[in-house]
Amino acid sequence: MPAARESLLDAAYQALARRPWSAVRMVDVAAAAGVSRQTLYNEFGSKDGLARALVRREADGYLAGVDRALAGPSDPRERLTATAEWMMSAAHGNALVRAMLTGSWSERLPAPPLTAVPSTAGAPAQRRADGPLPSPGDFVALVRDRAVAVLYGADPLAPPDTAELARSCELAVRLALSCVAAPPAEGAVADLVRTALTGRPDRP
Repeated sequence: MPAARESLLDAAYQALARRPWSAVRMVDVAAAAGVSRQTLYNEFGSKDGLARALVRREADGYLAGVDRALAGPSDPRERLTATAEWMMSAAHGNALVRAMLTGSWSERLPAPPLTAVPSTAGAPAQRRADGPLPSPGDFVALVRDRAVAVLYGADPLAPPDTAELARSCELAVRLALSCVAAPPAEGAVADLVRTALTGRPDRP
């Protein structure tokens, strides 16, 4: 992603942390990024385009974190536990991620439609942002499918049942999402996932 585009998205994200999206001004975002307002409009087309690009970036960052968690411990159950903990952490630290995962968009946040919008953007990244944005159900499927792809065949001594693996992965994802909506005590999400997958909270 070009440096100017990334700087503008950073500036928009920082502005959103300080004030509601309705009060974020394009001229202020451009100034904070150190570029002209025309550059901002060239990249995003409009404030709505900027909102879509910001949501798309945060969605991509969330899924990149999922991939990192799945690449962690060797035990498949521990990878799912790490993924659930990442989901909780990401949602706790990022209001846009929390809104995307739960579908609950507060009045402070931009809430672009999830359906694709007509795009005349010259920047490929903006054309992608103008496409469909993931719904909460899409995120469940995306994380589940990533987990299945990584964990399939992880234990060569026990060839997995693909359908059962997919069910276990989706269970871990949905448990983590329930914890996003109603946070448990600190550290409890790991025990919940381990118990659901193994029946025992004290072992991977």
